[in-house]
Amino acid sequence: MLTPAHLTLTQWLSPAFPTGAFAYSHGLEREIATGVVRDAASLAAWLENILRFGAGWQDAVLLSHALEGGCDALDDLARALAPCAERLQEGLEQGAAFARTVNGITGRALPPRMLPVAVGEAAAPLCLAREDVIALYLQGFAGNLVTIGIRHVPLGQTEGQAVLSRLAPLIHDLADRAACAPLDTLGTCALAGDLAALQHERMDVRIFRT
Repeated sequence: MLTPAHLTLTQWLSPAFPTGAFAYSHGLEREIATGVVRDAASLAAWLENILRFGAGWQDAVLLSHALEGGCDALDDLARALAPCAERLQEGLEQGAAFARTVNGITGRALPPRMLPVAVGEAAAPLCLAREDVIALYLQGFAGNLVTIGIRHVPLGQTEGQAVLSRLAPLIHDLADRAACAPLDTLGTCALAGDLAALQHERMDVRIFRT
């Protein structure tokens, strides 16, 4: 059943919430520039790998544990796991903006943290099922990157939404698994995505911060 808590979380994770997510491409700008991502099929494949083997899984596990507490240590871990300066910047800046806005509308005093930890700490009092929180977080993450693909590959709106729809079963599966995953399952194996983020730092012309 849809509850007020679900609506609150949906608001926090919507594109309208001012985290500045539109300014971060997670290395996708580099992949588009080099032709690795050039159409709907290649965008879907790239996103599937990022979700399954990269930051998608890693953020999902961190978020799951942040819902239980221990966020100081989890934030330190999240920072240490960032593979490059831009990924660290992406997580810190969005997390700080998220916490600042939640504080402004709720009166809480959440500290700035890496984004998945910030979301978990903020969402804990909502008492929602962990898999629901994780799935909505991953949906927002993927949706932002699909929007970048629509604008810059470029793709049609329908093609882009078809890509996001295709990712739904994977997001559901990742959320279910991450909800009960121990911290020792953390780790990534999305080397091409990490390399793209590193290379993005040296691009002469950049639209996105990462």
